[in-house]
Amino acid sequence: QVQLVESGGGLVQPGGSLRLSCAPSGTMFSITAAGWYRQAPGKERELVASITSDGTLNYEDSVKGRITISRHNDKNTVYLQMNGLKPEDTDVYYCHALIHVRRYWGQGTQVTVSS
Repeated sequence: QVQLVESGGGLVQPGGSLRLSCAPSGTMFSITAAGWYRQAPGKERELVASITSDGTLNYEDSVKGRITISRHNDKNTVYLQMNGLKPEDTDVYYCHALIHVRRYWGQGTQVTVSS
């Protein structure tokens, strides 16, 4: 069974950095395209950043210049580098990936920005 495994969340002070990772298990196929979403309690899940099969990047306006999505093809891993974190970035972050012909969600990783 294919699963997306996320890691890298945690508690960080305002202005700090975190790097989230997302890699599939249980498949021989590579990630074709992916996105990172975030969701606060009682709110809808929103797209933070995405990367397409041809490498096109897309960012939500509030994270532009602070957050970078990237992929390491050899490791079949997608990253979300988050710098200059703000308290309003506190959320559960989810990886979403297209692998072969199906889409998968990760289990979510908590990011908390607080002093």
